[in-house]
Amino acid sequence: MKILFFSVKPYDREFFIRQNKPYGFQLDFFDEPLNHNTAVLAKGYEAICIFVNDSADPETLNLLAQQGVKLIALRCAGYNNVDLTKANELGIKVVRVPAYSPYSVAEHTVALILTINRKTHRAYNRVREGNFALNGLMGFDLKGKTVGLIGLGKIGIATSRILLGFGCRVLGFDVEKSDEVEKLGVEYCELDELYAQSDIISLHCPLTPQTHHIINGNSIEKMKQGVMLINTSRGALVDTQAVIQALKSGQIKYLGIDVYEEEADLFFEDLSDKVIQDDVFMRLLSFNNVLITGHQAFFTEDAMLEISKFTLSNISSYFKGGELENEVN
Repeated sequence: MKILFFSVKPYDREFFIRQNKPYGFQLDFFDEPLNHNTAVLAKGYEAICIFVNDSADPETLNLLAQQGVKLIALRCAGYNNVDLTKANELGIKVVRVPAYSPYSVAEHTVALILTINRKTHRAYNRVREGNFALNGLMGFDLKGKTVGLIGLGKIGIATSRILLGFGCRVLGFDVEKSDEVEKLGVEYCELDELYAQSDIISLHCPLTPQTHHIINGNSIEKMKQGVMLINTSRGALVDTQAVIQALKSGQIKYLGIDVYEEEADLFFEDLSDKVIQDDVFMRLLSFNNVLITGHQAFFTEDAMLEISKFTLSNISSYFKGGELENEVN
């Protein structure tokens, strides 16, 4: 069985080739992303594998169906880049990796909080230049602070465990309540209450039409003056222009993001010798209280191992005609 991978990096090849030995699939790798221009490359493949910045919009799905594609395997948890209605109409199955390693994202979330609070990234550069002054490096104790988590799935729960260990009070909002979460000591509340009480707000919900720009001018006005905002989920949860205005006014005092709404043209590539054309992104970089990483929260050896194992298992189940446990409907 042949599988075509889009948006492939060297680490993808390494892990998928290693995990493919029990299956014996023919794995073909393509560096470019999936879109309406590259979909024709899938001719002769019944299954393709895509990542977060690949586009499976209606036009692309129509082209994939014409090439004979019957399965799209996402090597990630999110599926907002696939038009599920169109895929279902065309008879294309979609599977994903629902929980590769919630700890990788949770730990990166806390790393962003700690770094931007204690300014260790700035201190590192100062010391390398022989500057040992502490001016401008003051942070605050996490113990006793109130952290609001929007989304309490596996990643949200893993994040709450770490923050509770720091001695934080953790508030949580989710469309579904869980006994496990309440037993941990997380306090469920409505969004307005979470905004009003939280010193730190961290996003862990999927991107849906309901959560698109959940952080906007209106919600920011309800937050504490000087709040810290963290996003390791999906870029479009945040209205970037509204956040920039809040950074300028001081309503948001700290911003840590691992995702960005227009990241598809930036992240996962080396652009160090180019002029970045995204003026909004460059404006974010101009703030000394903004910390940005390039969608690396998932990127641990443990997570990559789970992603490759689950993805190939999903594909194997499809070809065997078995139940697709991780199908997205």
